[in-house]
Amino acid sequence: MNKDEMINCVEQAFRERQFRLYFQPQYNHTNGRMIGAEALVRWIHPQHGIQMPGDFISLFESEGYITRLDLYVFEELCKFQRDCLDHHIDTVPISFNVSRHDLYLENFIDNMEIIRKKYNLPVNFLRVEISESAAVGGNEYLAKIVEKFHSLGYIVEMDDFGSGYSSLSVLKDVEVDIIKLDMIFLRGKIGGRGGIIISSIVRMANWLKTPVIVEGVEMIAQADYMKSIGCEYIQGYLYSKPVPEDEFIKLLNEVKKDVATPYMKFIDTLNAEKFWDPETMETLIFNNFVSAAAIFSYENGEIEMLRVNEKYLKELYMNLNQKEIIIDHKSLDLDEKNKKIYIDTVKRAIESNDYETCETWRNIHSPCCGEDKLCIKTVLQVIGRAESQYLFFATIQNITMGKNMYMNLYNNEKKFRTAGEQLNIYCWEYEIETKEMRPCSRCIRDLGLAPLIKNYPEPVIESGLFPADYADMYRDWHRQLENGAKSLDAIIPLTTDRIPFHVRYSAEFDENGRPYKAYGSATFVPNEK
Repeated sequence: MNKDEMINCVEQAFRERQFRLYFQPQYNHTNGRMIGAEALVRWIHPQHGIQMPGDFISLFESEGYITRLDLYVFEELCKFQRDCLDHHIDTVPISFNVSRHDLYLENFIDNMEIIRKKYNLPVNFLRVEISESAAVGGNEYLAKIVEKFHSLGYIVEMDDFGSGYSSLSVLKDVEVDIIKLDMIFLRGKIGGRGGIIISSIVRMANWLKTPVIVEGVEMIAQADYMKSIGCEYIQGYLYSKPVPEDEFIKLLNEVKKDVATPYMKFIDTLNAEKFWDPETMETLIFNNFVSAAAIFSYENGEIEMLRVNEKYLKELYMNLNQKEIIIDHKSLDLDEKNKKIYIDTVKRAIESNDYETCETWRNIHSPCCGEDKLCIKTVLQVIGRAESQYLFFATIQNITMGKNMYMNLYNNEKKFRTAGEQLNIYCWEYEIETKEMRPCSRCIRDLGLAPLIKNYPEPVIESGLFPADYADMYRDWHRQLENGAKSLDAIIPLTTDRIPFHVRYSAEFDENGRPYKAYGSATFVPNEK
């Protein structure tokens, strides 16, 4: 039918109820269960046959029939769901489209409620679907509309997200419950630039604890790709085309059901929306964080870098950029031994729900600096989790120089051990940032020190090893080490017998000039009074 024929037939179509509902189910691609459906309208003309929405919706909008049609569809949907409940059919929530023209009518939602109450239908069997284009009139007004739907108990979906307009602004200001993406980003080749875009949208939605349903999925490869990036809810011909009422009821009776739930749960102290907004203080703090920081995801033994700050790039000292870290994974080139260390630390953090630390050697290639082997100390913590996927916050420190020096000392330890016994020398290693002290075996044997002393030097001072009149001086030494002192030494009487020892410190610095470790020794002074 042409436009004139459609306009001439509209009134008759409403009277004869020529508009029929078709239903396209939505599935969880992980388990094959139905999580919902979308109600679509078809015009079944007695002479001209099926007219698709693309043929008449825009005409109805321009001619003023769209609101009448939307309320018609809504009533048909309420009637269908009521019939399912009355006949004990295990139905699912079904979404219905609300035109942006409807949203600017003062009494549209009230008229919807009159219809719903007429059929005594619980609101949880319905979902409102609004298009992103509805925000053209302003996010503030749309946010109030969504808030009103929420006050009545409706779940609100945003359709065609990312297709245009101001997607990020809308998502920031309008608290929708479900996002619907179109496969337009993955037409043709799976992945590529479109894959990066859609992966970013899914990840952002996960941060906002908002389920994502992807529409237009026709191939198993598309569904598998979406699942791999964290979107498991699928609508499209892969599972089912839009079907009439009788076929949909058959599906409801045959298919197991599931519910759409937020994909990622985050720690209570994390305001995810602010963190991803480039204008917020949270992002400013992350980008200028005093430490080299990163965000990464972990699932089934695999790490994916999501975000790093500038300090992270500088800490690797290989002139790498964001793309090389996040897309090319240049900072995570671990051999099997070091990967096991890293993954074991990740698993400990998942179990402990606390900070965990590891040191790993990484082979890193830089286009401008060539290849190098770096030892990286990583402190990480879980900040989000959902089933098998976890989100981590991590800080790193390049300790290659100190590690190499330590390994040289370790390799020569046997040579120095005998000499140390003869010369009455005690030695220890002090981590400046963590204030952890590791004494030599002689310290442990003769002085009764633990193999690892935290918050050094306080526990040793409290033990009486350092006399009270020298305690403040020794504390000041450690403050000087933090502030960059290269070496310190003095004669200090130790133990309650005040035996004189020559105590020395030598500090080590990283590539950026920051002190990170100091080596201490205490040598007996036989002639000192």
